[in-house]
Amino acid sequence: MSKVIKITATDGTPFEFEDEIRGSGGMKDCYFSPDRSYVVLFYRELKEDYRIVKDRLLDITGRYEQQMFRQSDVWRNYFCWPYKVVEYNGKLGVIAPFYDKNYFFKHGSANNDMLNIRNKEKNGKWFASAVHFNRHLDAQEKGDWRMYFRLLIRVARAVKKLHAAGLAHSDLSFNNVLIDPISGNACLIDIDDLVVPQKIPPKVIGTAGFIAPEVMMTKHLSMEDAHRKQPSRLTDQHALAVLIYLYLLHRHPLEGGKIHDMNDPQRDEELMMGEKAVFTEHPTDGSNRPNLKNVNPKALSPTPWADISKLPYTICGPYLKELFDRTFIDSLHNPQLRPTADEWETGLIKTVDLMQPCQSPTCSMKWYVFDNSNAPKCPFCGTPYRGDLPVLNLYSKNPKGSYTYEKHRLMVYNNQYIYQWHSNRRIVPSEGLTDLQKKPVGYFVFHNAKWLLVNQNLPDLQDLDTQTPIPIGKHLELKNNQQIMLSTEEGGRMIVVQIVSNQ
Repeated sequence: MSKVIKITATDGTPFEFEDEIRGSGGMKDCYFSPDRSYVVLFYRELKEDYRIVKDRLLDITGRYEQQMFRQSDVWRNYFCWPYKVVEYNGKLGVIAPFYDKNYFFKHGSANNDMLNIRNKEKNGKWFASAVHFNRHLDAQEKGDWRMYFRLLIRVARAVKKLHAAGLAHSDLSFNNVLIDPISGNACLIDIDDLVVPQKIPPKVIGTAGFIAPEVMMTKHLSMEDAHRKQPSRLTDQHALAVLIYLYLLHRHPLEGGKIHDMNDPQRDEELMMGEKAVFTEHPTDGSNRPNLKNVNPKALSPTPWADISKLPYTICGPYLKELFDRTFIDSLHNPQLRPTADEWETGLIKTVDLMQPCQSPTCSMKWYVFDNSNAPKCPFCGTPYRGDLPVLNLYSKNPKGSYTYEKHRLMVYNNQYIYQWHSNRRIVPSEGLTDLQKKPVGYFVFHNAKWLLVNQNLPDLQDLDTQTPIPIGKHLELKNNQQIMLSTEEGGRMIVVQIVSNQ
């Protein structure tokens, strides 16, 4: 049985930990508390002055911790934020919350946990890599495609919160984001390496594959050189886009078939991710298309993630396509043009509204994004949609009193809910929603060969075509080109029904 060591934080708070290393990262060793409510993370060695590191940690666990969470404890679920600084036997460390049980593998890897990952933390590489995802992960750990959108909303929301507080993560990657595709949760970790402009400089340039091109291009310059680019909010935005692309498509947006230096693999990677970076799915520059002859066959089967001709990035829908284009084409070498975390959050939320369950019970991904066609089909298993498919186009009233299409759609499927943020554009789906705003106000059901909208809590619901009010507890049938008023309040929306028929 491990010896229990008692320590005192810099503010006098007592803590305990078991004298056994339970995990090790790049710079720290992890020890568990006896009751598993927190961990103690000690730096193995410091590359900076002890006092400088300690001051940084005191800032992060002090005023920045208060700044992040003083308005709402909801944010504590988005971060594993250290909250005390400790010292023991000449080593410096922090106290941080224990990871939620959802962030540990329950079933492990395929083939009776061949890779021995059961009860270990869900490092994102297991879900980002096509080989790991296709062959190594137990099916019970994978979740479905919609859950990746949901957890990525949380990641984008957490990064937005950091940036709003004037902070930058500096090392955003799948190593520093824990995800659970079963519950749709995500949590940012390694918070003690945060960057505060003009106050707390970056300690690292990032993780390979997530480093922004401008940082990669200038990393050979000295830290004092004004031309050297350092991790910042802008580099976080690049890393966030890479992370989203990886989790949804299980391939890297810049790792293609183009060779830049045949004789020096390290230099080749520096050019591929830096000066010569080209999006693998660039619409007019095909020089970096993946060479499938060099792709691990396990990455192509059973789902051909590496084959961009079969699963192009456009399967992520129009909102994410635009954001991917802005990140990996327009702003790849122009950081100021990169989409913000807030834009990614909005794009992901709107894309969830476009998702449709696959009609095949054996589909591995279970969900797909409606492609705005008259013959939609699942891109993963090829199953076409059969039947009448209602698509709701959202309109809001403009200052002139007429209604304007918002380029926002909501797909209908059996038992799909409609919420207040659908009926009123002034209500934004975010971490700040009240319990009342989180409750559905209506739902859709397919009954007697008809699609119905059941009114749960829409006082103003009305069929505008017939000028018929629909009281709470009643329903109306959805028809093609039908106009339906959801709310007459300020910011209220009207929907126009479009029915795609594919028998």
